[in-house]
Amino acid sequence: MPTTNFLTKEGFQKLQEELDHLRTVKRQEVADRLHEAMEGGELIENAEYEAAKNEQAFVEGRIQELEILLATANIIEESNGKAKKNDVIHVGSKVTIKEGNFEAETFTIVGAAEANPRDGKISNESPIGKAILNHKLGDVVKVETPGGTYNVKIIKVG
Repeated sequence: MPTTNFLTKEGFQKLQEELDHLRTVKRQEVADRLHEAMEGGELIENAEYEAAKNEQAFVEGRIQELEILLATANIIEESNGKAKKNDVIHVGSKVTIKEGNFEAETFTIVGAAEANPRDGKISNESPIGKAILNHKLGDVVKVETPGGTYNVKIIKVG
């Protein structure tokens, strides 16, 4: 049974655009490369042909991956900054946490498919994401990582 993938509306749209691009533009580009390579003569020793076949396999695999991801997507609403003290953190929540004397960090919890820590989006499957889900403002939460365990305090939700 396929798992549910959490995506924001923006993330869903980006993946849909990538899928459309792969189906229309990239597929044709690869087909043209294959056609040109086949016209080049001996296929057994044709490096361009092999490279094009590998790219074709990659493109088709990515298309399948995106089709499954989008078909099983659960669109989440990102929080709008109006969280209340008793609001529970969920996928889509914007959260600020603080660990000890370190600077506070703010991020949005998203599904694994659109996680990008540089953009402030962490996966609900990451150690921090898993740990703080279903907690509330003010909670101190234990985060278990391969590098060790530490506590974070949730200082803002929304």
